[in-house]
Amino acid sequence: MTSQAPPELGNLVRLVPFSLDDLPAHPAFTDIPKTQDGTKAAGAHRVDGSNPSDDSHVQQKLGRLQSNRPALASFIEAVLSEATTFIDETTPRTFKEGSEKSSSPAVAKVCVLSRSVTSAELLQIPWANSRLPRKVDRDAISRTGEAWFARRSRHVNHSEEGTANFSEFDEGLRVEHCEHEREYTPDLFDSYKVLDWDKETAVMQEIGSYSDIRMRSKPTRCLELFRVLMMPFYMMLIGRGSTVYEMCHQLPFPLWPRVFPVLVITAKTGRFEFIVVQMAVDIHSLPEAFYSNGRNIQEGDSAVKRKKPVSGVYTSIERGRMLPDQNIEWVMATASDAKGWLPMWAQKLGLPGAIVADVGLFMKWASANRSSS
Repeated sequence: MTSQAPPELGNLVRLVPFSLDDLPAHPAFTDIPKTQDGTKAAGAHRVDGSNPSDDSHVQQKLGRLQSNRPALASFIEAVLSEATTFIDETTPRTFKEGSEKSSSPAVAKVCVLSRSVTSAELLQIPWANSRLPRKVDRDAISRTGEAWFARRSRHVNHSEEGTANFSEFDEGLRVEHCEHEREYTPDLFDSYKVLDWDKETAVMQEIGSYSDIRMRSKPTRCLELFRVLMMPFYMMLIGRGSTVYEMCHQLPFPLWPRVFPVLVITAKTGRFEFIVVQMAVDIHSLPEAFYSNGRNIQEGDSAVKRKKPVSGVYTSIERGRMLPDQNIEWVMATASDAKGWLPMWAQKLGLPGAIVADVGLFMKWASANRSSS
């Protein structure tokens, strides 16, 4: 019997960064008109809590400008659908399975998988003719590829040392995702909030088959790559309730710090299932940013916060679910490029060990959190 071909690659969960024009409307974006006093007009609310203008002319112009952007609900559903297909179907059917590794104090072994997506495969993606069209530089794509690494681990569904039950996985990885990972990821020295869509995502209880939807900030897995190479770094995240943060890590001389802009979406996909998606995004033109647009160089309040960062790209999908035998499967797939002078061959060497180490870091945190409560 002929096996069924794997799903085609999508145009959303890729290393090609989203531009601001690709994202749902927000008053921080440059297509948003301003009121006479110079403040940005309505749409999503501003992070400082100030209220947008009620000027009717501004509202009408805003509506015309934002009509070309994807609706927030449609954008979230498309991303979650593509990510779920990739992690549930594409990863097990097209990734090469490697050896199992230990990740103390986790009891379960961690299986590492890998796949290279070539530039030819990327060029075959219908970027402009998909559910959410995207404009991309095809010449740039023709010179690049994506090096994907994944891990899979299966854990006893118990609240005890070296493992965790489903509620602990769900609480630690999906609920308050960014806050919890900051707790078990060292070396963070700054967290700068840029903008959010909190009110909009808070009322989205269900979109299609997805529920309890949020966008949350968290340190990217690229942190683990740099820890293996003895290089902490800067990174930027878009997080809880569609909140933009810049999460910062120091980089030793003479290396430049890194900023990884990431859009994070989390959702439940069933009673005992969840998904976490991170996608590269380019927000260097946002005045509200701090590290990504270089504003930190003049306004940073310490020497480390005034260092100029290099912008990298990072994308990942994380999946947790209860299996028929009542144990927990935790799968994560990621691709990244730290850019700058760090060669890709060095990054490829560091990533497999780094993503394996995440499992142990989480189990250590879960145990400590359990003891404190």
